[in-house]
Amino acid sequence: MQNAHKDPSSSTPVKFDLWRRIYSRLGNYWKAGVLALILVAIASATQPLLAVIMKPLLDEGFTGARPSYIWSIPLAIIGLMLLRGLCNFFGDYLLAWIANNVLLGLRRDMFERLLGLSDDEFKRGDQGRLLNRFTIDATTVSTRATEVIMVLVRETLTIIALLAVLLYMSWQLTLIVVVMLPASVISARIFMKRLRRINRDTITMNAELTRVVSEGISGQRVIKLFDGYENERSRFAYVNARLRRFAMRAVTSDAAMSPISQFCIALSVAAVVATALYQANHGALTVGSFAAFMAALGQIFDPMKRLTKIAGSMQRMLVAGESVFTLIDQAPERDTGTLDLSGKIKGRIEFRGVSHRFVDAQTDTIRDITLVAEPGQTVALVGRSGSGKTTLVNMLPRFVEPTSGRVYIDDVDIADLSLRSLRANLSLVSQDVVLFEGSIAENVAYGALRDVGDKDILAALEAANLLGFVQGLPDGLNTQVGSNANMLSGGQRQRLAIARALIKNAPILILDEATSALDSESEHQVQLSLERLMSGRTTLVIAHRLSTVQKADRIAVLDAGRVVEQGSHTELLAQDGLYASLYRMQFQE
Repeated sequence: MQNAHKDPSSSTPVKFDLWRRIYSRLGNYWKAGVLALILVAIASATQPLLAVIMKPLLDEGFTGARPSYIWSIPLAIIGLMLLRGLCNFFGDYLLAWIANNVLLGLRRDMFERLLGLSDDEFKRGDQGRLLNRFTIDATTVSTRATEVIMVLVRETLTIIALLAVLLYMSWQLTLIVVVMLPASVISARIFMKRLRRINRDTITMNAELTRVVSEGISGQRVIKLFDGYENERSRFAYVNARLRRFAMRAVTSDAAMSPISQFCIALSVAAVVATALYQANHGALTVGSFAAFMAALGQIFDPMKRLTKIAGSMQRMLVAGESVFTLIDQAPERDTGTLDLSGKIKGRIEFRGVSHRFVDAQTDTIRDITLVAEPGQTVALVGRSGSGKTTLVNMLPRFVEPTSGRVYIDDVDIADLSLRSLRANLSLVSQDVVLFEGSIAENVAYGALRDVGDKDILAALEAANLLGFVQGLPDGLNTQVGSNANMLSGGQRQRLAIARALIKNAPILILDEATSALDSESEHQVQLSLERLMSGRTTLVIAHRLSTVQKADRIAVLDAGRVVEQGSHTELLAQDGLYASLYRMQFQE
């Protein structure tokens, strides 16, 4: 899939746009955000007060000038810490609530876009990368966004409050600290670009890790049978090692900022101590003032350190945000049609001069095909593998768009039909069976058919020669099929998909190797059921086994993307062309 955004490090407008899009989502919960920031601000304000207490405590408390300090100052410390703890707790809770709601919205928008992508986008996309966006990138965006705003507000307010205390105690000493601050900031910026690049590489490699592990799970039988252990171990070891390398680079860059910042701070502290001693020797600074100043200065280091380290979180947030919004910004499946196939349609199908060439392909997959299926007819498409049969049929539900030419249903250009209306009149059983985790009933009565009653489900299962098997299960229709129906055999999965097509009762039926996974007995029984279903319906059948299409009204033979022969089974055998050659080859086998 093509990236919708440029490198956020290379373009300030794009970087600003990412910030805007991320924080506009937080803005939807601005009331909770404002309350959280107020609580954070209160917690920040309590921190310098602890330093301020040091001056009266040392100057007057230990001298006995203020006996009330014996109880008032300890109570003040307890009160300040209690207030700070409560504000931090509720502030963190509100920010976590905002982060999880932002995550909810991001994942909803991504999944909505995912469902609306075109078939071509799924073919070009990386499944591991897609999964990574849902599991890692979206979480990174939501958590880092709230973390960044919380740290920026809390630590900035804390530093400002502590600087005010420092100025109050001694503006000369404060000036030394302020002069040294830019050095710490400059050192942090040096590492920001490196962290951004490392985070982007880490996200890419995380997607690769997801893909490798996913393939290891789905292909575990092939790995065992073909002794692919070493091959898969080496693939995983490479990705795993790269992730470790990126993680160590990030840790090194992140950790290097702290000692550099601390060195700058040490220089300022040394200068402060020297100046304070000079002032104290000349009576310009009391012990209490110096202690309060040093207490405030000591507290300023941690918020400065956290502000310095937040640069890494910012870069992770921006890189993850770039990934998330790349998916959200993907162009949806083109649906410009406005017409509906209302009422009972006849089911006439016409491919008129259609051609198709896949992106980056050198030649057309299908070339200038004209083919008509009259209402109620069964038209079979046969030919060698790669001849274009599936590509041609996939034009009917508009999974594939013709590069040139038109496809018509009842003399209406399907490009003028809404996708929902078009696909509502089609049923498909593909050689690649897709079933969902759930019960048998939920897989048969799927989607728009979810309200169909058990009677109709049982009738569809009977027609697909699966009723006896289902009735023999302890939970019957409520039996769970597992992930991708791994609790069922290949033939049972195929027949369950056929039952799903049967119950839809659409006027146009597409069978793409629909009986390929069935044994001979089951295939014969299901073929009889399919023949009853096809009666009165327009059916397009793709088949490699020519024995399954001999009764078709017309057989179209494709070769190298063209229709080279058409006719009935008997007529094509009499022509003694490609069909007859294929038939004799299969018959001999």
